[in-house]
Amino acid sequence: MDGQWLGSFNGTNNGTALIDLDDRSDHVAGHAYVFDNDPALPGFVARIEIPDRKPVQDLDIQLEALHPYTNEIIPPHRLQELFPGATIPNAAKIKLTLKQRVLNIQWSTSAGTHGTASLPVSKAGKPSDYKAHRSINTWDNFKRYAVGLEPGSFMFRGQTRPFRLRTTFHRTRRKDLILYVNEDIPTLHRMLTPRAKHLFNLSDPLQNGAFWNLAQHHGYPTPLLDWTHSPFVAAYFAFRPERPPPSRGRNHVRIIMFDRKQWSLDFNQLQRAHFTRPHFSILETYAIENERAIPQQALSSITNVDDIESYIRSRELERGRSYLRAFDLPYDQRETVLRELRLMGITAGSLFPGFDGACEELRMRLFG
Repeated sequence: MDGQWLGSFNGTNNGTALIDLDDRSDHVAGHAYVFDNDPALPGFVARIEIPDRKPVQDLDIQLEALHPYTNEIIPPHRLQELFPGATIPNAAKIKLTLKQRVLNIQWSTSAGTHGTASLPVSKAGKPSDYKAHRSINTWDNFKRYAVGLEPGSFMFRGQTRPFRLRTTFHRTRRKDLILYVNEDIPTLHRMLTPRAKHLFNLSDPLQNGAFWNLAQHHGYPTPLLDWTHSPFVAAYFAFRPERPPPSRGRNHVRIIMFDRKQWSLDFNQLQRAHFTRPHFSILETYAIENERAIPQQALSSITNVDDIESYIRSRELERGRSYLRAFDLPYDQRETVLRELRLMGITAGSLFPGFDGACEELRMRLFG
């Protein structure tokens, strides 16, 4: 049952259910969330422990209420003050049934509420559902299109393949972000602090984001995705890696463009990864001890969703808008693209200050 399970629930009330479960070798554990469709009502979080791998589980769980605006756990003594006259449940009985990659859930709570949900397994490991723009399919077409865009309205990401958007954290088998935030990050902070010039204050969202970003750039899994304000920096990252002759149908790189301006107008941008509704948010942090961030014109996104593309697609359908576009360009144009990007000042030496970037740039310049 390990993985992320996300979908809607119905019953005495309706809303969204999100379950993150990790395989802990001898058992499965994680957390479940439910959020009412009414944003003024509290959400709930519960720890889940499954002792074995049987496909049917009957569990008793304790519920903690989440503040609808601060996303913090509400102390029990404040519930009546915040929600006068309401009966807020503190426990639930749930039945989990895993069948054909769908997690079926039935529950009833101490407040007399009840509901059901059928949550499909995440599709994040599948190929991207976004089809590339048909007419912008060469480097020259993409350049002409890119220079006509409004600066600052979009963010871009370069990928060597048209694979599905997924954070480095969610690419691991782990999904429980409460464990990650409460245990992993403090451990990482203790380990890195003696090696850093700056003491990161993790209670400050901007510094916390900067710390996560720094960790990501040094190879540690995070629920962040790297983006850039520049379509040409994104193109560099897409074309930068050398690769052997491609197999049939895999001879393109992908540049993703996301309408960050409209997305930020349409949806609340959250700066945290746990105790929240499912979200995908833009994150611009301090570039502390991260000298690559400024030349790369970098920014990030933060999410608690494994399958980012399905989440964005659902929002597109909800709003009748297009937020994400994909451009697949032929890999065999690599030499031309990198030569032109070099004339723009976009090279390994400019994007990766230090010995590594300088040597990579000179290797590409002098050895082709």
